[in-house]
Order: sequence, then C-alpha cells, then structure tokens
Amino acid sequence: MISSCKFILFLPILLIIISQNRVQAQTLLTNNYYKKLQRPFNNSISAVFVFGDSTVDSGNNNYIITLAKCDFPPYGRDFVNHIPTGRFTNGRLVTDYIVSYLGIKNFVPPYLNPSLSLDELMTGVSFASGSSGFDPLTAQISGVITMQKQLEYFKEYKRRLENSIGKEKTKLLINKAAFIISAGTNDFAVNYYNTPFRRQTYYKVSAYQKFLLQLVQQFLQGLMNEGARVIGVAGVPPFGCLPVVITVDSDDVLRPRHCVESFSAVGREYNVLLQRLLKTMEIHGTKLFYVDIYNPLNDMIQNPTKYGFSEVTMGCCGSGLLEASILCNPKSIVCSDPSNHMFWDSVHPSQATYYSVFKAVRPSIDSAIKQL
Repeated sequence: MISSCKFILFLPILLIIISQNRVQAQTLLTNNYYKKLQRPFNNSISAVFVFGDSTVDSGNNNYIITLAKCDFPPYGRDFVNHIPTGRFTNGRLVTDYIVSYLGIKNFVPPYLNPSLSLDELMTGVSFASGSSGFDPLTAQISGVITMQKQLEYFKEYKRRLENSIGKEKTKLLINKAAFIISAGTNDFAVNYYNTPFRRQTYYKVSAYQKFLLQLVQQFLQGLMNEGARVIGVAGVPPFGCLPVVITVDSDDVLRPRHCVESFSAVGREYNVLLQRLLKTMEIHGTKLFYVDIYNPLNDMIQNPTKYGFSEVTMGCCGSGLLEASILCNPKSIVCSDPSNHMFWDSVHPSQATYYSVFKAVRPSIDSAIKQL
C-alpha cells in the first residue's frame, strides 16, 4: 500500500486530480461509426443529466475558482476544432458518446455555461465537477462543486425549465430522462489515502467504504425525490493503475511500472457493495443500473494491443508520470499520437479509452432502454 508520507509529499499534485493525420483519421473513424450505427431500439430517453467528477465534467470547473481546471491547451487537442472545453482529456468523454449514440445531441454541455439555449437545457447537461466526490470533504480539498451542490443545481435547473415550459412538461421530461453518476475515485485516491482527516474517523478502509455508500444512497434518493426514474451509477475504476498513483508508489520511476494492487482491490470491494446498494434501492417505477467500468479498463491494461494501446502506465502529456490539470499546460510536451495511450495525463483517460469504455457499456445501455 502507498505510504502516507509519499502521498503527503505529492499532495499538491494529487489535489489537482481533482501526428496530425492520425488525429484526423481517428476523428473520421469515430464520426463514420455514428453514421453507420444501427440502433436496435426505439429510444425513449428525452435527455441525459450527468453528475460526478472529472470523468464526466464537460466544463463546469471553467466557471469556478479552483486549480482543478483544464480549459487550456493541450487539453481538447482532439476535440472539435481542437478547442479546450474544460473536459479533462484530449477529446470526448463517455457521456458525449452516449448522448450521440442515443441520437439526442453530439455533446453534453456544462450546466454552468451561461450561454446555453433552452434546447440545450431540455436535452440534458452535466453538473459534474472535476476533483469532486461523494464525500463533501473531497470537493472541499480542491475547492470544487460538491455532489450536494450539484443536486442543488439540478433543482435550480428544474425551476428554470418550469418557468420556460411549465411544470407538467418539465416533470414529463425529467421522468423520461436518463441520469448518469460517475464519482468515487477521488474519495479514495485524493481524500482517504492522501489526507489524515477521514482516516482519523474511519481507520479501516472498509468503514470509509460504508460511509461513502451512505452518501451515495442519500444522493440517489435526492435525485429520485426530484423525479429521476432511470439512473445509471458507474463503479470506480482500478485506480491503483492511475499513472500518478504508480509513480508515487514507486521508489524508482524508471523501473517497470505496475498497478498498485492494494488500491485496485479496494475499488473492487467498493463496486461489489455499490451493486448491492443499488439493488436494495430500486422501487416500482424507478430503474437503477450499475455501470461496470472497472473490468473494461482492467482489460485494456491487461491486453493493451487489443485496443490499439502501446502505453498504459504513463500519460500522453508531459513526462506522463505526474502531470495533470495546470501541470499539463501549453508548455508541456505531448506524445505524437494520444490514441496509442490509455491515459491522456497522469490521472485521466484519453479519448480513445473513453470510446472503448463506451463500446464496452453499449450492450448494457441497449438492455436498459429495452426495459423501460
């Protein structure tokens, strides 16, 4: 297990966690995929609302005061028009691929963007904030938006929509919408293992897992109280395989790099408990779905060539060992082909990885929609 002293040494970095032809070819390939895609269902989802951390933050941190930002190059280098949108990657997120697949729109915009049109609001937005987590302390460490505040923003969103289209239409839209939640990694990697506060109360990680799941339950109940009927909750990834975690755990970064199994094991245990919780919370008229991202990501690490990856333990930006957020900036060197890298920076997956995750969860999306 990673020692506390090593994490404290790299605390400032962990707090942030919170060639051209090939790039064009990758973009063209992705676009063609959607053009040829035959959806095996009649989609009844009206909108997609997203909550969580940097894995699904499409730019909300652009509008708050925090170091956990990425609204500058080289972030966004493979996004449309090579624009840094505030997504913590080089291009699209899984949620962008999902809304495109559902035929709703091409991307999920950030709720805090003041220029969103009514149509953009009605078809779904992201309330997520990079470096956030279910534990409010996790968000406070980096000065980002807590999950509770994200829920409050959703309530504000409802009021805005009711003023525009009326209460009945708003209620119907929300009842037919899909809600996606992706958070938890920062609670462990940034908060529990990197600061002493939670460990003083929850000495054993199993106790902290239980505490987190209580917060997950409260958040989900809050969404359900606001009319959410279709909710997908992502588990945590094998976060012992994050490049920055591997670096901090290593005595010599030049030696062969391997995942920190003790961390990933905690993630697996948490995911099992999360699935049990979701089963107990499902009531008549409400569907709760567990979204497995651990196994797809773990398979990419174990079988990189299967996914076209040549590097799975280092990021594309900078040295690939520690850089993320403001440490991955316009002055940073960047690998020639991010699609060969599983990670864009030392914390966040590349667009290629997000696309592979989307393909892995697509059958679950199809199955979920058929149940509605």
